[in-house]
Amino acid sequence: MKHIKLKLLFILVVTLFATYISVPESIPVSINLPHVNVNQTLHKAFLNRPLLLGLDLVGGARLTFEADTSQLDAARRQEALSSLQNVIERRVNLFGVSESNVLLSRFEGKDRVIVELPGVSDTKQAISVVGQTAQLEFMEVDGQTLKKTNLTGADLKSAQLNFDRVGGKPVVSLTFTDEGAKKFADLTTKNIGKVIPIVLDGQVVSAPVVNEKISEGAAQISGSFTEEQATQLAVQLNAGALPIPVKLIEERTIGATLGTAAIQQSVKAGVVGVVLVLLFMLLVYGKLGIFADIALLIFAVISLSLYKLIPIVVTLPGITGFLLSVGMAVDANILIFERFREEKKKELPTAHALEVAFGRAWHSIRDANVATIVTAFVLANPLDWPFLNTSGPVRGFAYTLALGIAISLFTSLFVTRNLLRFFIRK
Repeated sequence: MKHIKLKLLFILVVTLFATYISVPESIPVSINLPHVNVNQTLHKAFLNRPLLLGLDLVGGARLTFEADTSQLDAARRQEALSSLQNVIERRVNLFGVSESNVLLSRFEGKDRVIVELPGVSDTKQAISVVGQTAQLEFMEVDGQTLKKTNLTGADLKSAQLNFDRVGGKPVVSLTFTDEGAKKFADLTTKNIGKVIPIVLDGQVVSAPVVNEKISEGAAQISGSFTEEQATQLAVQLNAGALPIPVKLIEERTIGATLGTAAIQQSVKAGVVGVVLVLLFMLLVYGKLGIFADIALLIFAVISLSLYKLIPIVVTLPGITGFLLSVGMAVDANILIFERFREEKKKELPTAHALEVAFGRAWHSIRDANVATIVTAFVLANPLDWPFLNTSGPVRGFAYTLALGIAISLFTSLFVTRNLLRFFIRK
């Protein structure tokens, strides 16, 4: 009994923490009574996490770029466009925008890239990250001119924001690949006592003096960067240079693609569905259904809190994945309760019948959920296999479905089981 109480305490703590995360960042409180008049807004003290909504629910930014493929033949054109799409997708992901769409199109003989960024209202910042070329080159000084070397941004392993130890100014720290480190060592050996200009998109951004051979495979770009500019530069360099030139031809902020009415109707349908499931469990299983409903409410609160903490961008397909996982959670409880009824008919003691029911139902629950998780893995395509789905909304559905299954296993096999162990002992 002591162990069961500790487990119930753990469930209570997890539920309270998840509830705290799930509630909005600010809660208006209004109390108007004869002797009490309170009108204020309560703010959470810590762990303020917004719920990120997708383009179909909240809108965002849409950028349209025109790619210059006039100098390429048909085979190289398609390869360059595919590479361009991949680079922009990497930049968007590093920029921190999830569930984005990067689409290729052709209009009046012109190749275009359409980038949709949910929840982004600052289009200027998005353009600076997504559309700039970020072509990095290391030069040598040859008399009064600059001379190109064989060391470029293609030799980078990683780039990250850092701060100068002396002045504390933002800089970008570079780490080269093994081959790049050899090139950099050779370059610094030949230019001891000279400057090595670092050129970004044709502009000299830094010109450090080489005091000795540098064989560690690391360098630093310094300049009059703000922290935001240095971060954006690191993102561009990590994602790679754009393989072909692009120019922005359209930028605009777009509203929710589904429309406010459609969103409200979808949310209402989801709420009605959950309520009907709660009522079904209560009417069919009585006292057992009460504990299943409690577990289901805990499931919903934990899911919402994890959407905020991970975070997961919620789209309408994502909401569908959540509702489907609700069905999976209830299905597990139904299997357990039906097994429990069968064991009670054998006149087994309640506690023993309960343990037997959970044990025998586990195999069916495991197999069903493993099959669904495999399906979610294929739809999510986390390894970015080209022959599988790469659609953002479909991935959102898969992520919420997989997460919901994991949480439903916790609530149906741990929460429901320990509630029943404590409250149904006879």
